[in-house]
Amino acid sequence: MVPRPPLPPFTAATAAAKVLAAEAAWNSRDPARVAAAYTADCVWRNRSEFLTGRPAIEAFLTRKWAAETEYALRKRLWAFTDDRIAVRFQYEFKAAPSGRWFRAYGNELWAFDADGLMRRREASINDVPIAEADRRLFGPRAVGEGAAEEPDIPLE
Repeated sequence: MVPRPPLPPFTAATAAAKVLAAEAAWNSRDPARVAAAYTADCVWRNRSEFLTGRPAIEAFLTRKWAAETEYALRKRLWAFTDDRIAVRFQYEFKAAPSGRWFRAYGNELWAFDADGLMRRREASINDVPIAEADRRLFGPRAVGEGAAEEPDIPLE
C-alpha cells in the first residue's frame, strides 16, 4: 500500500492538513478518490449504516452523491492524538428528486494505520431542512476561506 501523508503520529499542523485533504476529496464527489483514503478492510458507521471495506464505501458514496446533489462540505479539526482525529463538519445538499435543500451537521471519529490510511470512521449526522436562500456553502473551500483548525462553525 502506498502511504497517504500526513502520517501518524499527528501534530496540530498535520492533523489539520489531514482534515483539509479529506474535505477536498469529499468535495470532489469522486467515490473512487474518497475510498482510496481508507484501508481495504476499513470499518465505517455512517448514521445507521455499517460498512466494511473499500468496495462497500465506494458503493455507498456513489448512492450518496446520486441522492445528494450540489454537495458542499466543510470540516473542522476538533481534536487529535497520535493516530486518531475527531472532526466536526457541515455540508449542504439538494435532495434528489425533491429538490429540497438540507444542511447536515455532524461529528466524525477517525483512526489511522501507520501508512496514513483511515482504518475506522464513525460518523454521527443530523439533517436540517433549509431554504435555498439560507445556503452558505457553495462548492469547495475557496482560497483564503479559512483553515480546518478554526474552532467555530455557525450552528444556526
